[in-house]
Amino acid sequence: MGGLENGATNNQNSSPTTTKPTKTGLSPDSMINLDQGDPTLFEPYWRKVGDKCTLVIEGCDLMSYFSDISNICRFLQPQLGDALKRLHRVVGNALTEDRLIVVGTGSTQLLRAALYALSSPADRHPVSLVAAAPFYSGYKDQAEFLRSGLYKWEGDAHTFDKDGPYIEVVTSPNNPDGAIREAVVNRGEGKLVYDLAYYWPQYTPIIQPLDHDIMLFTFSKCTGHAGSRIGWALVKDKEVARKMTEYMQISSIGVSKESQIRAAKILGVLGEGCRTADSENFFEYSHSILKERWERLRNVVKNSRVFCLPKYPRDYCNFTGKYMDSNPAFAWLHSKEDIDWESRLREHKIIARSGERFGASPKYVRISMFSPPEAFNLFLERLSAIIDNTIGNVVT
Repeated sequence: MGGLENGATNNQNSSPTTTKPTKTGLSPDSMINLDQGDPTLFEPYWRKVGDKCTLVIEGCDLMSYFSDISNICRFLQPQLGDALKRLHRVVGNALTEDRLIVVGTGSTQLLRAALYALSSPADRHPVSLVAAAPFYSGYKDQAEFLRSGLYKWEGDAHTFDKDGPYIEVVTSPNNPDGAIREAVVNRGEGKLVYDLAYYWPQYTPIIQPLDHDIMLFTFSKCTGHAGSRIGWALVKDKEVARKMTEYMQISSIGVSKESQIRAAKILGVLGEGCRTADSENFFEYSHSILKERWERLRNVVKNSRVFCLPKYPRDYCNFTGKYMDSNPAFAWLHSKEDIDWESRLREHKIIARSGERFGASPKYVRISMFSPPEAFNLFLERLSAIIDNTIGNVVT
Protein backbone atom coordinates (compact mmCIF):
# COMPACT_ATOMS: atom_id res chain seq x y z
CA MET A 1 0.00 0.00 0.00
CA GLY A 2 1.18 3.52 -0.73
CA GLY A 3 3.87 2.27 -3.13
CA LEU A 4 6.27 4.79 -4.57
CA GLU A 5 6.34 5.75 -8.23
CA ASN A 6 8.21 8.11 -10.53
CA GLY A 7 11.58 6.80 -9.37
CA ALA A 8 11.08 7.31 -5.63
CA THR A 9 11.92 4.13 -3.73
CA ASN A 10 11.37 2.96 -0.21
CA ASN A 11 14.69 2.38 1.54
CA GLN A 12 13.99 -0.21 4.23
CA ASN A 13 17.61 -0.25 5.38
CA SER A 14 17.96 3.47 6.02
CA SER A 15 17.20 5.01 9.39
CA PRO A 16 14.48 7.62 9.55
CA THR A 17 15.51 11.13 10.38
CA THR A 18 15.21 11.43 14.13
CA THR A 19 12.50 13.86 15.13
CA LYS A 20 12.41 14.70 18.80
CA PRO A 21 9.05 15.24 20.50
CA THR A 22 7.69 18.74 20.45
CA LYS A 23 8.99 20.40 23.61
CA THR A 24 7.16 23.30 25.15
CA GLY A 25 9.58 24.29 27.92
CA LEU A 26 6.65 25.70 29.86
CA SER A 27 7.00 27.18 33.31
CA PRO A 28 4.11 27.84 35.70
CA ASP A 29 4.16 31.46 34.47
CA SER A 30 4.27 30.68 30.74
CA MET A 31 1.66 31.97 28.33
CA ILE A 32 -0.31 29.03 26.86
CA ASN A 33 -1.29 29.44 23.22
CA LEU A 34 -4.48 27.49 22.50
CA ASP A 35 -5.46 29.65 19.54
CA GLN A 36 -4.03 27.53 16.73
CA GLY A 37 -5.13 24.07 15.59
CA ASP A 38 -1.61 22.69 15.16
CA PRO A 39 -2.04 18.89 15.38
CA THR A 40 1.35 17.90 16.84
CA LEU A 41 -0.64 15.92 19.41
CA PHE A 42 -0.42 12.91 17.07
CA GLU A 43 3.38 13.03 16.78
CA PRO A 44 4.06 10.09 19.19
CA TYR A 45 2.06 7.68 17.02
CA TRP A 46 4.07 8.43 13.90
CA ARG A 47 7.32 8.25 15.83
CA LYS A 48 6.38 4.69 16.87
CA VAL A 49 5.64 3.78 13.25
CA GLY A 50 9.31 4.35 12.51
CA ASP A 51 10.72 3.70 9.06
CA LYS A 52 7.46 2.35 7.62
CA CYS A 53 6.83 5.91 6.44
CA THR A 54 10.38 6.59 5.36
CA LEU A 55 11.09 7.12 1.67
CA VAL A 56 14.01 8.29 -0.45
CA ILE A 57 13.62 10.75 -3.31
CA GLU A 58 16.62 10.96 -5.60
CA GLY A 59 17.90 14.21 -7.07
CA CYS A 60 16.62 13.33 -10.54
CA ASP A 61 13.08 12.50 -9.38
CA LEU A 62 9.93 14.62 -9.61
CA MET A 63 11.46 17.43 -11.66
CA SER A 64 8.49 18.27 -13.91
CA TYR A 65 5.69 20.61 -12.92
CA PHE A 66 3.23 17.97 -14.07
CA SER A 67 2.32 14.50 -12.81
CA ASP A 68 -0.24 13.09 -15.25
CA ILE A 69 -1.18 15.26 -18.22
CA SER A 70 -4.06 12.89 -19.09
CA ASN A 71 -5.76 13.81 -15.80
CA ILE A 72 -7.86 16.98 -15.47
CA CYS A 73 -5.82 17.75 -12.34
CA ARG A 74 -2.48 17.24 -14.05
CA PHE A 75 -0.60 18.10 -10.85
CA LEU A 76 -1.97 15.09 -8.89
CA GLN A 77 0.55 12.31 -8.31
CA PRO A 78 -1.19 9.03 -9.30
CA GLN A 79 -0.08 7.22 -6.15
CA LEU A 80 -1.63 9.93 -3.98
CA GLY A 81 -4.91 9.69 -5.87
CA ASP A 82 -4.92 5.91 -5.38
CA ALA A 83 -4.10 6.23 -1.68
CA LEU A 84 -6.91 8.74 -1.13
CA LYS A 85 -9.49 6.53 -2.81
CA ARG A 86 -8.40 3.52 -0.75
CA LEU A 87 -8.53 5.49 2.49
CA HIS A 88 -12.01 6.87 1.86
CA ARG A 89 -13.24 3.35 1.08
CA VAL A 90 -11.73 1.99 4.29
CA VAL A 91 -13.07 4.80 6.50
CA GLY A 92 -16.39 5.13 4.65
CA ASN A 93 -16.65 8.91 5.06
CA ALA A 94 -17.01 10.00 1.41
CA LEU A 95 -17.88 8.54 -1.96
CA THR A 96 -15.06 8.61 -4.51
CA GLU A 97 -16.67 6.75 -7.43
CA ASP A 98 -17.19 8.98 -10.46
CA ARG A 99 -15.39 11.83 -8.68
CA LEU A 100 -12.38 13.80 -9.80
CA ILE A 101 -9.63 14.49 -7.26
CA VAL A 102 -8.09 17.96 -7.24
CA VAL A 103 -4.98 18.30 -5.08
CA GLY A 104 -4.06 21.58 -3.41
CA THR A 105 -1.64 23.20 -1.00
CA GLY A 106 -3.91 22.50 1.94
CA SER A 107 -7.68 22.86 1.89
CA THR A 108 -7.23 26.63 2.23
CA GLN A 109 -6.02 26.89 -1.37
CA LEU A 110 -8.70 24.45 -2.50
CA LEU A 111 -11.45 26.61 -1.03
CA ARG A 112 -10.15 29.59 -3.01
CA ALA A 113 -10.01 27.36 -6.10
CA ALA A 114 -13.62 26.27 -5.55
CA LEU A 115 -14.77 29.88 -5.17
CA TYR A 116 -12.97 30.74 -8.40
CA ALA A 117 -14.60 27.80 -10.17
CA LEU A 118 -18.12 28.55 -8.94
CA SER A 119 -18.10 32.28 -9.68
CA SER A 120 -18.11 34.04 -13.03
CA PRO A 121 -16.10 37.06 -14.22
CA ALA A 122 -19.09 37.92 -16.45
CA ASP A 123 -21.36 38.64 -13.46
CA ARG A 124 -21.99 42.33 -12.79
CA HIS A 125 -21.57 41.89 -9.04
CA PRO A 126 -19.47 39.54 -6.89
CA VAL A 127 -21.24 36.37 -5.85
CA SER A 128 -22.19 36.35 -2.15
CA LEU A 129 -20.15 34.06 0.12
CA VAL A 130 -21.78 32.88 3.35
CA ALA A 131 -21.43 30.32 6.13
CA ALA A 132 -23.63 29.61 9.13
CA ALA A 133 -22.42 31.18 12.37
CA PRO A 134 -20.44 30.20 14.25
CA PHE A 135 -18.33 29.84 11.10
CA TYR A 136 -14.63 29.12 10.68
CA SER A 137 -12.88 32.47 11.08
CA GLY A 138 -10.60 31.78 8.12
CA TYR A 139 -13.44 32.10 5.60
CA LYS A 140 -14.04 35.75 6.45
CA ASP A 141 -10.33 36.47 6.87
CA GLN A 142 -9.43 35.07 3.45
CA ALA A 143 -12.27 36.74 1.58
CA GLU A 144 -11.61 40.15 3.09
CA PHE A 145 -7.84 39.86 2.70
CA LEU A 146 -8.00 38.93 -1.00
CA ARG A 147 -10.76 41.45 -1.88
CA SER A 148 -11.65 39.44 -4.95
CA GLY A 149 -13.98 40.89 -7.54
CA LEU A 150 -15.49 37.41 -8.02
CA TYR A 151 -16.99 36.91 -4.55
CA LYS A 152 -17.73 38.94 -1.43
CA TRP A 153 -18.07 37.83 2.17
CA GLU A 154 -21.66 38.37 3.36
CA GLY A 155 -21.43 36.69 6.76
CA ASP A 156 -23.91 34.46 8.55
CA ALA A 157 -26.00 32.20 6.33
CA HIS A 158 -28.82 32.34 8.90
CA THR A 159 -29.37 36.04 8.26
CA PHE A 160 -28.47 36.16 4.56
CA ASP A 161 -31.38 37.63 2.59
CA LYS A 162 -29.89 38.97 -0.65
CA ASP A 163 -31.32 37.95 -3.99
CA GLY A 164 -29.11 36.43 -6.66
CA PRO A 165 -26.38 33.78 -6.72
CA TYR A 166 -24.50 32.78 -3.60
CA ILE A 167 -21.96 30.22 -2.40
CA GLU A 168 -22.46 28.64 1.02
CA VAL A 169 -19.59 26.88 2.76
CA VAL A 170 -20.85 24.05 4.97
CA THR A 171 -18.34 22.90 7.58
CA SER A 172 -19.16 19.53 9.11
CA PRO A 173 -18.15 18.76 11.80
CA ASN A 174 -18.10 22.49 12.31
CA ASN A 175 -15.10 24.52 13.34
CA PRO A 176 -15.37 25.94 16.03
CA ASP A 177 -18.24 24.12 17.78
CA GLY A 178 -18.01 20.54 16.44
CA ALA A 179 -21.65 20.40 15.31
CA ILE A 180 -22.76 18.32 12.32
CA ARG A 181 -24.01 20.76 9.70
CA GLU A 182 -26.19 20.93 6.61
CA ALA A 183 -26.85 23.82 4.24
CA VAL A 184 -28.91 26.69 5.65
CA VAL A 185 -29.90 29.01 2.80
CA ASN A 186 -31.26 26.39 0.36
CA ARG A 187 -32.19 28.58 -2.57
CA GLY A 188 -32.15 27.77 -6.28
CA GLU A 189 -29.27 30.06 -7.24
CA GLY A 190 -26.97 28.73 -4.54
CA LYS A 191 -23.90 26.53 -4.79
CA LEU A 192 -22.40 24.55 -1.94
CA VAL A 193 -18.88 23.71 -0.86
CA TYR A 194 -18.55 21.15 1.95
CA ASP A 195 -15.49 21.56 4.17
CA LEU A 196 -15.03 18.11 5.73
CA ALA A 197 -11.63 18.60 7.35
CA TYR A 198 -12.82 16.96 10.59
CA TYR A 199 -15.04 14.19 9.22
CA TRP A 200 -12.67 11.47 10.43
CA PRO A 201 -13.25 8.82 13.14
CA GLN A 202 -11.02 10.41 15.78
CA TYR A 203 -13.33 13.44 15.89
CA THR A 204 -16.84 12.18 15.16
CA PRO A 205 -18.81 9.00 14.38
CA ILE A 206 -18.75 8.17 10.68
CA ILE A 207 -22.46 7.80 10.03
CA GLN A 208 -22.41 7.49 6.25
CA PRO A 209 -20.25 8.17 3.20
CA LEU A 210 -21.04 11.73 2.15
CA ASP A 211 -22.08 12.54 -1.39
CA HIS A 212 -21.78 16.23 -2.29
CA ASP A 213 -20.72 18.10 -5.40
CA ILE A 214 -17.55 19.54 -3.84
CA MET A 215 -16.00 18.03 -0.70
CA LEU A 216 -12.77 19.39 0.79
CA PHE A 217 -10.36 17.40 2.98
CA THR A 218 -6.95 18.12 4.44
CA PHE A 219 -3.98 15.91 5.29
CA SER A 220 -3.24 18.02 8.38
CA LYS A 221 -6.42 17.11 10.25
CA CYS A 222 -6.62 13.55 8.95
CA THR A 223 -3.16 12.42 10.10
CA GLY A 224 -1.66 15.46 11.85
CA HIS A 225 0.89 16.23 9.12
CA ALA A 226 0.11 19.92 8.80
CA GLY A 227 3.59 20.81 7.59
CA SER A 228 3.19 18.86 4.34
CA ARG A 229 0.47 21.32 3.21
CA ILE A 230 -1.64 18.80 1.29
CA GLY A 231 -5.37 18.99 0.76
CA TRP A 232 -7.73 17.42 -1.74
CA ALA A 233 -11.17 17.99 -3.17
CA LEU A 234 -13.60 15.34 -4.39
CA VAL A 235 -15.46 16.97 -7.28
CA LYS A 236 -18.38 15.66 -9.35
CA ASP A 237 -18.42 18.16 -12.21
CA LYS A 238 -15.56 18.02 -14.73
CA GLU A 239 -15.81 21.70 -15.60
CA VAL A 240 -15.59 22.70 -11.94
CA ALA A 241 -12.55 20.43 -11.49
CA ARG A 242 -10.97 21.94 -14.60
CA LYS A 243 -11.44 25.48 -13.31
CA MET A 244 -10.10 24.54 -9.88
CA THR A 245 -7.01 23.13 -11.58
CA GLU A 246 -6.75 26.32 -13.60
CA TYR A 247 -6.66 28.23 -10.32
CA MET A 248 -3.78 26.00 -9.14
CA GLN A 249 -1.95 26.72 -12.38
CA ILE A 250 -2.34 30.47 -11.93
CA SER A 251 -1.73 30.72 -8.18
CA SER A 252 1.12 28.25 -7.56
CA ILE A 253 1.78 26.25 -10.77
CA GLY A 254 0.83 23.05 -9.02
CA VAL A 255 1.45 21.35 -5.69
CA SER A 256 4.69 20.01 -4.23
CA LYS A 257 5.33 16.49 -5.54
CA GLU A 258 7.56 15.69 -2.57
CA SER A 259 4.69 16.45 -0.21
CA GLN A 260 2.31 14.37 -2.32
CA ILE A 261 4.67 11.37 -2.34
CA ARG A 262 5.11 11.63 1.41
CA ALA A 263 1.36 11.91 1.94
CA ALA A 264 0.73 8.86 -0.25
CA LYS A 265 3.22 6.82 1.75
CA ILE A 266 1.79 7.86 5.12
CA LEU A 267 -1.81 7.33 4.02
CA GLY A 268 -0.87 3.88 2.79
CA VAL A 269 0.58 3.00 6.19
CA LEU A 270 -2.49 4.46 7.90
CA GLY A 271 -4.85 2.44 5.73
CA GLU A 272 -2.89 -0.75 6.31
CA GLY A 273 -3.12 -0.18 10.07
CA CYS A 274 -6.91 0.06 9.75
CA ARG A 275 -7.15 -3.31 8.01
CA THR A 276 -4.71 -5.47 9.96
CA ALA A 277 -4.97 -6.61 13.57
CA ASP A 278 -1.19 -6.60 14.15
CA SER A 279 -0.91 -2.81 13.72
CA GLU A 280 -2.15 -0.06 16.03
CA ASN A 281 -5.01 1.74 14.34
CA PHE A 282 -4.20 5.45 14.04
CA PHE A 283 -7.83 6.51 14.29
CA GLU A 284 -8.38 4.49 17.46
CA TYR A 285 -5.15 5.88 18.93
CA SER A 286 -6.01 9.51 18.18
CA HIS A 287 -9.64 9.05 19.26
CA SER A 288 -8.54 7.71 22.64
CA ILE A 289 -6.30 10.74 23.23
CA LEU A 290 -9.00 13.24 22.32
CA LYS A 291 -11.61 11.33 24.33
CA GLU A 292 -9.41 11.42 27.43
CA ARG A 293 -8.82 15.15 27.00
CA TRP A 294 -12.52 15.88 26.60
CA GLU A 295 -13.34 13.85 29.70
CA ARG A 296 -10.81 15.81 31.74
CA LEU A 297 -12.04 19.15 30.41
CA ARG A 298 -15.68 18.28 31.11
CA ASN A 299 -14.77 17.23 34.63
CA VAL A 300 -13.29 20.67 35.24
CA VAL A 301 -16.12 22.63 33.61
CA LYS A 302 -18.95 20.71 35.29
CA ASN A 303 -18.07 22.37 38.60
CA SER A 304 -18.41 25.84 37.11
CA ARG A 305 -21.32 28.26 37.42
CA VAL A 306 -19.73 30.36 34.67
CA PHE A 307 -18.55 28.06 31.87
CA CYS A 308 -20.34 25.42 29.84
CA LEU A 309 -19.53 23.21 26.83
CA PRO A 310 -21.66 21.87 23.97
CA LYS A 311 -23.20 18.43 24.29
CA TYR A 312 -22.94 16.06 21.33
CA PRO A 313 -25.24 13.14 20.50
CA ARG A 314 -23.82 9.65 20.82
CA ASP A 315 -24.09 7.86 17.48
CA TYR A 316 -23.21 4.63 15.73
CA CYS A 317 -19.93 4.78 13.81
CA ASN A 318 -19.78 2.58 10.72
CA PHE A 319 -15.97 2.65 10.81
CA THR A 320 -15.54 1.37 14.38
CA GLY A 321 -18.74 -0.70 14.41
CA LYS A 322 -19.87 0.72 17.74
CA TYR A 323 -21.57 3.70 19.32
CA MET A 324 -19.21 6.53 20.15
CA ASP A 325 -19.12 10.17 21.25
CA SER A 326 -17.83 13.12 19.30
CA ASN A 327 -14.48 14.51 20.43
CA PRO A 328 -13.98 17.66 18.36
CA ALA A 329 -10.62 19.25 17.67
CA PHE A 330 -11.75 22.42 19.45
CA ALA A 331 -13.68 23.18 22.60
CA TRP A 332 -16.33 25.89 22.15
CA LEU A 333 -16.29 27.29 25.66
CA HIS A 334 -19.26 29.47 26.59
CA SER A 335 -19.42 31.90 29.49
CA LYS A 336 -22.68 32.76 31.20
CA GLU A 337 -21.14 36.11 32.12
CA ASP A 338 -21.41 39.07 29.76
CA ILE A 339 -17.63 39.46 29.58
CA ASP A 340 -15.04 39.36 26.80
CA TRP A 341 -13.63 35.97 27.69
CA GLU A 342 -10.72 36.07 25.28
CA SER A 343 -9.37 39.08 27.20
CA ARG A 344 -10.18 37.58 30.59
CA LEU A 345 -8.44 34.29 29.77
CA ARG A 346 -5.41 36.21 28.51
CA GLU A 347 -5.16 37.79 31.97
CA HIS A 348 -4.71 34.22 33.19
CA LYS A 349 -2.06 33.63 30.48
CA ILE A 350 -4.33 31.55 28.25
CA ILE A 351 -4.53 32.58 24.58
CA ALA A 352 -7.80 31.52 22.95
CA ARG A 353 -9.75 32.79 19.93
CA SER A 354 -12.75 35.01 20.60
CA GLY A 355 -16.21 34.01 19.49
CA GLU A 356 -16.41 37.33 17.63
CA ARG A 357 -13.93 35.97 15.09
CA PHE A 358 -16.48 33.25 14.29
CA GLY A 359 -19.49 35.53 13.96
CA ALA A 360 -20.62 34.79 17.52
CA SER A 361 -20.63 36.54 20.91
CA PRO A 362 -17.41 37.41 22.78
CA LYS A 363 -18.87 35.27 25.56
CA TYR A 364 -17.54 32.31 23.53
CA VAL A 365 -13.93 31.29 23.02
CA ARG A 366 -12.43 28.51 20.94
CA ILE A 367 -9.86 26.32 22.69
CA SER A 368 -7.59 24.02 20.68
CA MET A 369 -7.56 20.44 21.93
CA PHE A 370 -4.36 19.76 19.92
CA SER A 371 -1.88 21.35 22.33
CA PRO A 372 1.12 19.39 23.69
CA PRO A 373 0.38 17.49 26.93
CA GLU A 374 2.30 19.92 29.13
CA ALA A 375 0.35 22.89 27.76
CA PHE A 376 -3.00 21.10 28.07
CA ASN A 377 -2.31 20.11 31.66
CA LEU A 378 -1.36 23.68 32.55
CA PHE A 379 -4.50 24.96 30.84
CA LEU A 380 -6.70 22.68 32.95
CA GLU A 381 -4.91 23.84 36.11
CA ARG A 382 -5.50 27.49 35.26
CA LEU A 383 -9.11 26.94 34.22
CA SER A 384 -9.71 25.10 37.50
CA ALA A 385 -8.21 28.04 39.38
CA ILE A 386 -10.52 30.47 37.55
CA ILE A 387 -13.51 28.32 38.46
CA ASP A 388 -12.36 27.92 42.08
CA ASN A 389 -12.05 31.70 42.36
CA THR A 390 -15.61 32.21 41.17
CA ILE A 391 -17.66 33.91 43.86
CA GLY A 392 -21.34 34.15 43.08
CA ASN A 393 -21.27 34.74 39.34
CA VAL A 394 -18.16 36.91 39.26
CA VAL A 395 -14.75 35.65 38.23
CA THR A 396 -11.88 37.26 40.12
